[in-house]
Formats: sequence, C-alpha cells, structure tokens
Amino acid sequence: MQPSGSTWENALPIGNGRLGAMVFGNVAFETIQLNESTVWSGSPNRNDNDLAADSLEEIRKLVFEGKQKDAELLANKVILSKKSQGQIFEPVGELHIAFKGHDNYTHYYRELDIEKAVVRTSYTVRNIRYTREVFASIPDQVIIIRLTADKPAKLSFNVFYSPLGPNANAKVSKQKELTIAGTTMDHEGIKGIVKYFGITRIKTDGGYLSVGDTSLTVKDANAATIYISIATNFNNYNDVRGNDHERATSYLDKAYRKSFVTILKAHVLAYQKYFNRVKLDLGSTDLSTLPTDERLKNFNTSNDPQFVTLYFQYGRYLLISSSQPGGQPCTLQGIWNNKLYPPWDSKYTININTEMNYWPAEKTNLAEMHEPLIKMVEELSVTGKRTAEKMYRARGWMAHHNTDLWRINGAVDGAFWGIWPNGGGWLSQHLWEHFLYNGDKKFLSKVYPVLKGAALFFSSYLIEHPKNHWLVICPDMSPENAPSAHQGSSIDAGVTMTNQIVFDVFSSTIRAAQILNKDKSFADTLKQLRSRLAPMQIGQYSQLQEWLDDVDDPNDHHRHISHLYGLFPSNQISPYRTPALYSAARNTLAQRGDVSTGWSMGWKVNWWAKMLDGNHAYKLIQSQLRPVGTNAEGGGTYDNLFDAHPPFQIDGNFGCASGIAELLMQSEDGTLDLLPALPDVWQSKGSVSGLRARGGFEVVDLDWKNGKIVKAVIKSTLGGNLRLRLPNEMKLSNGETLSAAVGDNSNPFYKTEIIPDPIISPKAVITKSELKKTFEYDILTKAGKLYSLVAN
Repeated sequence: MQPSGSTWENALPIGNGRLGAMVFGNVAFETIQLNESTVWSGSPNRNDNDLAADSLEEIRKLVFEGKQKDAELLANKVILSKKSQGQIFEPVGELHIAFKGHDNYTHYYRELDIEKAVVRTSYTVRNIRYTREVFASIPDQVIIIRLTADKPAKLSFNVFYSPLGPNANAKVSKQKELTIAGTTMDHEGIKGIVKYFGITRIKTDGGYLSVGDTSLTVKDANAATIYISIATNFNNYNDVRGNDHERATSYLDKAYRKSFVTILKAHVLAYQKYFNRVKLDLGSTDLSTLPTDERLKNFNTSNDPQFVTLYFQYGRYLLISSSQPGGQPCTLQGIWNNKLYPPWDSKYTININTEMNYWPAEKTNLAEMHEPLIKMVEELSVTGKRTAEKMYRARGWMAHHNTDLWRINGAVDGAFWGIWPNGGGWLSQHLWEHFLYNGDKKFLSKVYPVLKGAALFFSSYLIEHPKNHWLVICPDMSPENAPSAHQGSSIDAGVTMTNQIVFDVFSSTIRAAQILNKDKSFADTLKQLRSRLAPMQIGQYSQLQEWLDDVDDPNDHHRHISHLYGLFPSNQISPYRTPALYSAARNTLAQRGDVSTGWSMGWKVNWWAKMLDGNHAYKLIQSQLRPVGTNAEGGGTYDNLFDAHPPFQIDGNFGCASGIAELLMQSEDGTLDLLPALPDVWQSKGSVSGLRARGGFEVVDLDWKNGKIVKAVIKSTLGGNLRLRLPNEMKLSNGETLSAAVGDNSNPFYKTEIIPDPIISPKAVITKSELKKTFEYDILTKAGKLYSLVAN
C-alpha cells in the first residue's frame, strides 16, 4: 500500500472510543487528523415543533382520504422543526510532522495491525530505516506517536497543528508544548459552546528540542515519542461546565510519566481483552500476502477467503476503537471525520444507521461496546418525554429519525424523511437485546422504564384505521421511500415496518414486566393492543407489502427495504415458523435487487443469512467488497476498507460484520443454530470461536469440514435449556446420545411470539421453500459448564 497522499479515505483509523485519528502515512509530510467524540457544534437545545398536536387530526384526515401529498405539505409546516435540524460532529484539527530531506525514499511499508490496534509506517532514506508507530491508548486516553531511526542521531523533524475550526488557534506554550484550542461553531441558531483543548508534548532520546511560535522542532535524536491529549468541557447533554484545560493536562501528565513501552503494553492488553475474544478462520491463500488495495480490486475474481475474515475482524476493530464504555456512541462515521460540514452532519440517523452500528456488539462478543448506545437511549427517554407530550399529546417518550450530542428528538430534514415516529421504539430494542444475551435482571430493572416509556408512547398514539379498523400509527412513513400511488409522498398510516416495531416494543415490554413481576395490568393492556395491530400482508406481486395498501412496485430498487425489519433484526419472519411470510420476504429481496449503497448491502447480507441462503449472502459480500466507483448503483469499499454509501458511512462495515456472524451462527429464531447459511466457498474447512448467543451461551469452539460440524463446544453462563439446530447429527464428546428436541424451547430467552397469519392477495403465489435437513437437540445446561459435541 502506498502513502495516502491527500486522500482521507486512504488513511488508517485509530481510536480509543473518545479520541480518533486518521494516520496518512505520508513520508516527508505526515498528517494525523484528529477527532474528539464530544466536539460538536451547538449547545443544549430542544427542537420540538409544538404546532404538531393541534394539526394531527387534519393530517390524519388527509392521509385517510388518500391525500398523502397534502398531508406531507402540512406536516412540513407543523411537525418539522423550525429550530435546529441537528448539530454537527466537528473535527479538532490536524497534526503535521515534517521530515526535511525525506522526499526520496525506498522500501516503503505501512499497516494497521488490528490485532494490536497500532498503525506502523516504515521506509528507508539514505540507508537509514525510519519507523513510526501510532495508537490511541484506551487506558491512558492519549494518542501516542513513536518515531525511531535505526542509526543514532538521525531523527529530525518539525511538528505543528493545522486547526480546522473557525474558532480555533494553535500555538506553543511556555512549557514547550504545542497546543490547539477552540470553541465549536454556532449552527442553525444554536450557539456553539463546546470548548476543546489539545496539548502535544515530545519526549526525546538524544538530540534537542527547540520551539517556534507555532511549532516544535527536534534535531538529531535517536528516537522521540509524541504525546497528544485532547479534552473538552462537555459533561453530558445538558451540562457543558467542565474544564477542558484541566482534563487535557491531567491525561497528558499521567501518560507522560510513563515510557512508550509501558503505555504500548497497557494499550495492547486493554484492546486485546476485547478483540481476542473471537477468532475466525475461513482458510487462506497466497493472495493474503498482497496489499489491501490489491486484494480489494481482485476479491471478486479470486479466491481470498481470509479477506472476509479481515473485513469481519476489521468491523470489530472499528467498534472497539469508536465506542467505549462511558463515551459517546458511533456516529454515521464512527469517531472519524475531517470536515466542518460532513455529510448528514456526521450525527445519529436512527431510522437504520445508528442501530446497524451496534448489530455486531452482542453476537461478536463486544457487549461492553454497546454501553454508549444504551446510555444514549436512556438519555433520549428523558428528553423524548416532552416531545411525546407536546407534539403528540402522548405518554411515554419518542424520537424521530435523527438525534445528536444534545439528544434532540424533534423531526428534521423535511417531512418526507423526518416525521418517522419510531426512532425511540427501535432504539429501545437494543436494551432488550442486551438483556437477552446476558440475562442480568438488575440491568433489566434499570432500563425497564425506558422500555415501558416506548410502549406507553405507542399505546397512546395508536388510532383506529377508519377502513380496516386495525390500530395504526398516523402520520407514519416507511423510511425514505414513497409509492407513486401516494403522489410520491412517504406519508401514510400503519406502514409495515412501524407495525413490526410496535409489535416488538409491546412484546419486549410484556416479557420484561413478567420477568420483573410488575405492571401486570399494563402488560395485559399491551396484549390487547397488540392483538389489534395490522398484520403483515402479502401483495399482488407475491411480495411482503411495504404499506397497508398493495401499492409496491416490483421494479422499485430503493436502498431502504424497511419492511424487512421483521426478518432482521427482528425475528417475526422465519423459514420455520412463518413459511408464507418467509416466501414473501424472499420475493421482496429478489425484486429490490442486490447492489445498492454500502449500508443497504450490509443489511442484505443479514437478510440473506436469515433466508438461509449463504451463497446469495456471499454474493452481497462480494458486491460490498468492491472498490468505490465500480458499482453503478453506488456502494463499495475504500482502500482503507471503510464502507461507502458513498461517501464514507461506517454502518456498512458493522452491518456486514454482523451478517458474516449470522452466516455462522443465529440465535433469534428459538434455537441456537450453528452453520445455518454457510456459503459453498467456505464449506471445505473452517473454524470460529467466541461468538455469543442469546440466553448466555458462547460458542467456545466450532470446527467444520465439508459443510459438516466436526466439533462444537458451547459454554452456558446462565444455565437452562440449550436447543441446538445443526446441519449434521452429533453426540456429546463423552459418547452420550443427545436428546432430540421436543415441543417449544423451554428457555425463556428463546421464546418466540406468535405472529398473526398474513393477509394474502388472491394474486399472490406462495412458493414453498425446500429447507435443508437439520437436526435439533436439547441439552439441559448448568451455569458455568462447557458442553462438547462431536460428529457421529
């Protein structure tokens, strides 16, 4: 791989959940672009539109009369925020390191070592080997740059900052420290008040350090370590009274007392605590020795299974690096942004993108990384109460399709996109999912008010459809898509995705109340309301309908296929439990096509895995792992393996990582299903270890050969029934015969809800799918025990 030059998407990302950096690897003029997770424009604010409540009746009347466009025009006036449309995640600046006389070099090499979370760059100038190591320390909360030369007194360089914000400046302090300081921007009438302060301090081995007005210069050193600390005055979404100088100085002083070796050792140990939990081996060929950009170009025409392993583990690396306990959740770009005005403000789009960021968290054994999102949902449940009350005269809490550092809940961007009322409902399911994996009743009790609040909103906002008499949400929308039959408007009532989300919110709240032995009458009310929700429908083209009316276009290739939420991440559609809906979902996927934006293809990998079609899922992985610009419909991957919408959006990285895990293990459909959708190209031999499943199960080891499981070791952390679905017959390693599964799974973490029968158009053709033969077994497990299985 060559130096990045001026292309940001060629640079290599590092991060510790709070600090992020892009390392360009340029030789004579290195650039380290810097971010801090709380450097956002604006300040605490609300963006509700209180005109909404008095206009709901008129909007609903227009929708039910089939005048969706008129309803959209009115919604733009009375629901869409007249204040902030969301604030901006801003960059801090760039640190530059200039090496005079290094323009002519040989033997260039750079890498991101995702096993240690360290970027290395090396090259030769005049027979001297220069090496750089860069990482963002998790335990010490600083960025470290180590510079060395393999001959004494040959390291000389100049360091300076380039501020990127309009209210920022850089200078050298009296303590011979390079500093950058600023205040974030005003945006859309909201005053910027986040103050940030960065300090760079250099420790040299030999040589000497001199200072200028805005730069530091090192001459004739053997080695040097650059310490970078950045902090802000942000405490939480409604408190910006911290001291950025004190925080940055404290981080730096503590780290500076330590040697490079000490900091590196602690960093690697802290990082590998998470990363090393999961191992994946899909095989390897000689192509794995090629540079990453060449592997990307060749992937679709060559056999490079290790490239998929790399992409999967890279997704886990990015989640560890951009989402740490106590910090902020991943934005649309994770923790990496170099633009003052990035696409979509690099904030939180919660009608798919933010949720997708966290799909790998539980299953790929990174539950701690889920914490920032869970915390944000708890905070939104506080700010969203006023939105529900003032805008919709509803109880509970809600959020629309976007939020930001300040936990706004109002509708933004235009009614076509922004009045989607289900952001809170979908996000609340991440709290429930976290419980399903760890079984922690204390956690469930803590977050139960959030679940209940989401259910309260829907329970008080549902209305009866005047024609079908189902309970529906209105106004409603299927994210960012619109049928021509609705005058090109997205506004409608009771769209399929919303019905599915409401079903899940009610179901999880009912079960949580039962587990905690509380709110029985409220749970009974939710059951009654749930029974009146609109069922899923199969339309004239044998598709799962996206809207209540059968108006889907089989030639619609829109990137959002939101009505397949019920297939994944939900489990309402199943090849085993709901075969007609399963057939309709397959038809919808086929009609929508494969190649799309990066995040959309990432979602499709998961869908086709749930369809038990590993070969089609692998085709989507191939489409996603193409160089940007080679897919006519968009999508693709940059040379640094960042996902492309385009532009860069990190959700596709996480979505595809989740999909790869789903090909190997699924636990959403009442069983722990091993190798449910193994692609033909991975059949010959492989192994995975460390994946987590619902109910506190962990796949400690899974080895396969010729598509059959040779060995499986499952750890139970909670005890209870372990129902396995396997591609071949197996027995316990001690020779004991496994018990065949009988009846419903008794494990409460694997309970599946009864889905109402779909309404099927007389024009629809339901194709019965031939499912591969599988074998189901029950093992009554004890907490803390390992269960080893071998093939018969």
